[in-house]
Amino acid sequence: MPAALTPPLLPLQWSSAYISYWTPMQEDDQVTSGYCWFDYARNICRIDGLFNPWSEKEHGHLLWMSEIGDARREHSRKQKVAYARQAAPTGEQLQGTALADEVTPFHALFLPQAVLVDGAARHDGRHSVLGREADAWVIEPAGKPTSVFYLEAGGNRLLRMVTGNDPQHRSVRDFPNLSVGDIPDSVFASCAT
Repeated sequence: MPAALTPPLLPLQWSSAYISYWTPMQEDDQVTSGYCWFDYARNICRIDGLFNPWSEKEHGHLLWMSEIGDARREHSRKQKVAYARQAAPTGEQLQGTALADEVTPFHALFLPQAVLVDGAARHDGRHSVLGREADAWVIEPAGKPTSVFYLEAGGNRLLRMVTGNDPQHRSVRDFPNLSVGDIPDSVFASCAT
């Protein structure tokens, strides 16, 4: 077998654009995108993008959110903007309204560096993901649907993760341009206040 049998740790510091969607896509499902940063050395992460899942029908607007989760300080800061559709003479327009910031307790990063090790992931062969060869790592939590993480073949760069509590409607996040390396302090600056 070309891949190592031991699941790898994710890179110590990484960032990527992402696209978030569902499989299978249902009528009210949204495709959204954004950008994320994970710095395990500092135990902090940031995710910017349209929130998914979020029902525009139910809430009357789309929700953009920037969340910085600082597990060192045990709090998260969320900055939000509601985008509502409004009729205009030239067609439908989006109207953005800034919402109040939220600070909430935060004890662990959304995606731990050792997610595969801690989840006792098993290797499930090689696949083609985003036009690249990838190792599939499957986590089978007791009483819950499996999660599958696709990493660049023979490495630890995340290309796709498939998760969720409904085995018939899975959340998919693709990371098409993951880069590894130092993340500037300015990325997390709004969390320090």
